[in-house]
Amino acid sequence: MGRVPNVTRADTAAAVRNPLAFIAARWTPQPRTVQRAALTALVMAVVIVVTGGAVRLTGSGLGCPTWPKCTEDSIHNTAEMGVHGYIEFGNRLLTYVLCAAVGWAIIAARSEKPYRRGLTRLGWAQFWIVMGNAVLGGIVVLVGLNPYTVAAHFLLSSALIAVATVMWQRTREGDAAPRPLVGTSVRQLVWFLVGASALLIAVGTVVTGAGPHAGDSSEVERMPVDWETVTKLHAVLAWIVVTLTFALWFVLKAVDAPRGPLLRTRGLFLVLLAQGVIGYVQYFTDLPEILVGLHMLGSAVTWIAVLRVLLALRERPDTAAAAPAASAQAYEATSVSMAGPR
Repeated sequence: MGRVPNVTRADTAAAVRNPLAFIAARWTPQPRTVQRAALTALVMAVVIVVTGGAVRLTGSGLGCPTWPKCTEDSIHNTAEMGVHGYIEFGNRLLTYVLCAAVGWAIIAARSEKPYRRGLTRLGWAQFWIVMGNAVLGGIVVLVGLNPYTVAAHFLLSSALIAVATVMWQRTREGDAAPRPLVGTSVRQLVWFLVGASALLIAVGTVVTGAGPHAGDSSEVERMPVDWETVTKLHAVLAWIVVTLTFALWFVLKAVDAPRGPLLRTRGLFLVLLAQGVIGYVQYFTDLPEILVGLHMLGSAVTWIAVLRVLLALRERPDTAAAAPAASAQAYEATSVSMAGPR
């Protein structure tokens, strides 16, 4: 059995004063560990969207009729509340799992050597989005599933997915200045794609807010817009995103772009096709709950795929590896200038 190190009063005080710095001083995770932590946070961000959709689609949105407790007298659901209480309270419990995943990502990023401030800030950004969304989720319950608050709840979850995706990408690259892999016009096209995708998601929340799945079996307020009209607008935006993706793939082929952006664009196109099939099938089959849930999952996956295309348009080498290369180039240039023309 190994010797147990002495823990002094100063160590205890330091751990209480700044626990992250205390852990970072004693643990250096492998790069793969940091990547897995960031990926876990991203996966949990998607899971919480899917389970939140399950709460809505099973009519369990008011399974816990108050917040932060489940009932006025109990922090958790009771047997008398039935299956809806279990579903709603289970989704609330998953928020703690999400917090743990984000916390692990923060600790891993903070402990990586050398210290990467930008990576750690991305972890903290996720934490504050989760906290904000938890409060917003409570407001959703307290106002009886008002569709505007429900839409905001979903959009904030999409923001969480965006930050988690960026952090996951950043764990697999260095901190050197980003170097574009394609021209300005191609990057502008991708930004149009990102903007159209964000608008598609936003209009999707209006489709849900005006549609029949109110999230509870009782009468719940719906958005005062024509559901058929807004659904057709959503479909038009989806076709715009598909067209932009198709055009991007041809442009990348024409400019002989690197393999990374091409592969991610092709992946996005396949995800969009699957999402489109699900969307049309659910529309013509009167919105069965299972297909609506799959469409919500597809929305999260599509958003991740769009952001991954954007992030593939540049590379950021490790600064430690970039410095020797720059020094070698400078040395070679100096040697040539000293040697003079031959």
